[in-house]
Amino acid sequence: MEHKHITGLPLSLVSPVDLGRVMRELDQLDNQLHEMQLRTAGQEVKMPKTTKMMDEILALNRLNLLLEEDRKTLRFFLKEIHDRAPRLHVSFSADPSILFVEKIMTWLRQEVHPVVLMTIGLQPNIGAGCVIRTTNKYFDLSLARDFAKKRDLLMQQLHDAPVQKPAVQAPTAQSSTPTADPTPAPASQPTMVTEGVAA
Repeated sequence: MEHKHITGLPLSLVSPVDLGRVMRELDQLDNQLHEMQLRTAGQEVKMPKTTKMMDEILALNRLNLLLEEDRKTLRFFLKEIHDRAPRLHVSFSADPSILFVEKIMTWLRQEVHPVVLMTIGLQPNIGAGCVIRTTNKYFDLSLARDFAKKRDLLMQQLHDAPVQKPAVQAPTAQSSTPTADPTPAPASQPTMVTEGVAA
């Protein structure tokens, strides 16, 4: 069965968790719109407030949720993604920025699959790079793995590196000027003169 207007997912919808939120939001909107149509008895129904992610999906796929057919189309599309889309789990050493995630998703949806989903995890011990897991494959693209593979080469380089000896400071030459003796010289004894007495 071919569905109209469906072209893909916005880059902001990254993970299966994001997909689940959109699917729940669509169910809530569907219920609200049904209730509003029953209460208003044929009057014009205003669109309830939607999230930014839902707005991006509607704009990208040119859907109008006030139309029941478009809601059914979107529900079917999201269900197909939930059941069939390829999923990746990518671990980094720190939380990536939103811009970085968008660049990754752009590449993945152009080169891997147009509706691929990615879960982001954290592994601080991997250093730089990332670790990627799929349902049946594992790719370690981390700096820690690269160091482990080149450990022998690294140890050899450290062993062959010349040892830098610390510079020895030459002793300071003592001054040739004699220093004064702090012990004072003994005072000279007074000379006593004895005059002869005439007999």
